[in-house]
Amino acid sequence: MAFLSVLLLLLTVAHRATGLSEASEPLPRGCGWGLVRPYTLLCDLDSIWGVAVESVAAGGVLTAILLALVLLCRLHHISEAEKRSGVGPILLLLLGILGLFSLSFAYLIEQDESLCLLRRALWGLLFAVCFSCLLVQGVRLRRIGCERRSPGGCALTGLALGLSAVQGIIAAEWLLLTVLREGRAACQYLPLDFSLACSYVLALLLAALTAASLALCGKTHQWRCNAIWLLVTCLLSLLLWVAWVGFYLYGNAWLGRSPDWNDPALAIALVAQGWLLLIFHAIPESHICLRPPPQPTAPDYFDTSQNSTRMRETSFDEDIPLSHRQFVENQGYGYNDENTAGLRSGSGAGQHNSNTAARPSAPFRSNVYQPTEMTMILNGGAVPSAPPTYTGRQLW
Repeated sequence: MAFLSVLLLLLTVAHRATGLSEASEPLPRGCGWGLVRPYTLLCDLDSIWGVAVESVAAGGVLTAILLALVLLCRLHHISEAEKRSGVGPILLLLLGILGLFSLSFAYLIEQDESLCLLRRALWGLLFAVCFSCLLVQGVRLRRIGCERRSPGGCALTGLALGLSAVQGIIAAEWLLLTVLREGRAACQYLPLDFSLACSYVLALLLAALTAASLALCGKTHQWRCNAIWLLVTCLLSLLLWVAWVGFYLYGNAWLGRSPDWNDPALAIALVAQGWLLLIFHAIPESHICLRPPPQPTAPDYFDTSQNSTRMRETSFDEDIPLSHRQFVENQGYGYNDENTAGLRSGSGAGQHNSNTAARPSAPFRSNVYQPTEMTMILNGGAVPSAPPTYTGRQLW
């Protein structure tokens, strides 16, 4: 009891201390106990953009985590090598999307030196991870379309990591030159410098767009749907980048909101890019990878355009029930008996008159459609009608 009384006393003192601090500095509307500066944008209803970005980013984080868990749990069900090779880049893309949504929360906190360093270091790197995944997916689809085989998933993931590491080196050099050598504050940089530091990211996006366009020219039509989704994702990402860079460089200055609207523009760009990659690439690509392969269909025996070798190699006995096989065998024996009788009669007549005896010949079928016994058995006993493409039986 003494411990509980002491704990209640400490909580009361802490609550009064926070109450005094809140009284000295009033909290924004919507912020209750526990959220003070510099975290007031997470709950400030007067600056509604912070609450909206927070909600949308939290939904994106949950969606990306659930999709990654589904892929990892169903990985052993993916039997085709071409589909398994795309799982690694998808998981890396989901990791980059998680980083984009998480980085958007850094723009809902008031700036300080460590936070500005984190923003400048991770902005281009996370975008480079996402766009390099799109690029390797385009290379994979192009390889499948031309050579009907895909590179390994580990090789594609390693290539994406290597391409994104270049942007990490560029961001590190930029921070070393401006912060350590020149002694500037981490939060003092021009918007043009920030945009130029992301030039390599834009080059990755253009390369991914080119790879997606080339993937549409493949020979196989099975993977064309993947290439279309990839092309749409790259096009929308390019439009989004043109929009936010133009607004960040010129729109804020033209509207007179240059320092105030910089953080909202960057946070909205992060969230929009994350959801765009989720909806137009990660979810459709995961659905295609997890979809079971199509079952092989039975050959069409009436289609004369099929390969005759394949038709001869087809086992007709597998499609006929056991009860009908005896009927087919009996018909075969009956036909052989009739032919044997005809041959005997023909040979007997040849002994009396060898010049006028008629030679036995195979029954001739005209261009009128005459179904065979096999066709009637496959059709359930009913006489089928001629198919619309029937132009007469071929004479062998």
